[in-house]
Amino acid sequence: MNGKMTEGKPLNILLRFVIPIFLGFIFQQFYNMVDTVIVGRFVGPKALAAVGSTGTIMFMIMGLANGLTTGYTVLISHKFGAGDDAGTKKAFINAILLGIISTFVVTVIAILVMPSLLHIMNTPDDIYKDAYSYIITICAGSIALIGYNLLASSLRAIGNSKTPLYFLIFSAFLNILLDLLFIVVFRLGTFGAALATDLSQGISVILCAIYIYKNVDLLRPQKGCWKMDANFAAKQLNIGIPMALQFGITSSGTMVMQASINIYQSVAIGGFTAAGKVVNLMTAGMPSIGQATAAYVGQNYGFGNLDRVHQGTKDAMKISVVYSIITGILSVVLMPYIVSLFFDSSVNLAEYMPYCRIYITEAALFYIPLCMIFIYRNAMQACGYGKTALTLGFMELASRLLTAYVSIRLHSYAIAVAGDALAWFTTGVFSWILYTIVLKQCIKKVS
Repeated sequence: MNGKMTEGKPLNILLRFVIPIFLGFIFQQFYNMVDTVIVGRFVGPKALAAVGSTGTIMFMIMGLANGLTTGYTVLISHKFGAGDDAGTKKAFINAILLGIISTFVVTVIAILVMPSLLHIMNTPDDIYKDAYSYIITICAGSIALIGYNLLASSLRAIGNSKTPLYFLIFSAFLNILLDLLFIVVFRLGTFGAALATDLSQGISVILCAIYIYKNVDLLRPQKGCWKMDANFAAKQLNIGIPMALQFGITSSGTMVMQASINIYQSVAIGGFTAAGKVVNLMTAGMPSIGQATAAYVGQNYGFGNLDRVHQGTKDAMKISVVYSIITGILSVVLMPYIVSLFFDSSVNLAEYMPYCRIYITEAALFYIPLCMIFIYRNAMQACGYGKTALTLGFMELASRLLTAYVSIRLHSYAIAVAGDALAWFTTGVFSWILYTIVLKQCIKKVS
């Protein structure tokens, strides 16, 4: 199931490769949404607001995991594209060792700063206990999140996007069953929702590791090979750390945005949370196209064919534009029906809908710039330009800081939730400009 991307039409390769990743993201958003639906219906609207109030922190944790693991595995795609089997295995082992160290650091720091972080974000007192219970449990299970992302990203780096999908589907259904068990039967509330997520991801990691050991000779570790290669580690850290920091900076901006929303009543927070789940579901294809672009560009960059790199990036953008237009329309049309799933029949949806509608409308108009961020950022990182992610992260942070400041001064919910739209627009345009500069530098290196 391993696949070379250095031959054939880029558009066809990307479409075949992206579909399993896209389905994986859909299932990931699906079971995240089921988490929220079960919490909202069986625990209550305040518990829904509690989970929603930690959404930006979840984004930060997942972003750090994705940034580190994707950065660590870029070298795998380079070595695989160049036909260096020994280098591919060495890069994989290095990625695992770096992943273990990163897991420890991320988990300890997250647990230590969480109480202060929730207070800084203006988490309302009536939902603080549930919010803390949920997010601290997620932090404790960071090893499962980072482990799955690392193994799945390694498989995608060698052209295998189907196997991670199978394990993600299994994890999604297991998570739903555990949600029902812990929340409905054992009545563990938001803690039960987080525990279900940790356990389902952990089991998925174990199964994925067993699969690689038994079926992927190219990545299977051998006895005596568990040694860190300093040269490889330097290259992987040079890409992984800036990518992780970029997500940290971006999530700082989303936390500022969430803090500006948390000053409103729990009805507004709950409406924003439900609408956010709709946006996450509709935009699930965008990071999947970005990951496909990273694998494709990484292999072709390692192979030394920059013409294919540029053509593949353009084709990925074509796919994204079509996807953005379709999902933008669906977001607005389907929003009332999807949002209604999150609340019990006793809840007055009319109170929540105005808050949902404002955010959905503003976000849907800027899906194309959001796609640009995923495409161009992943392309640059796959070429080894990990530090460009930091520049884009600061751009997103500045945009969200501006909208948060203005919204607080004017006490405007509409401006507060426009933080995403402005950040996507400014960063999307700038990512395209930065990509053209990076491409020219790569061409000069080759020539």
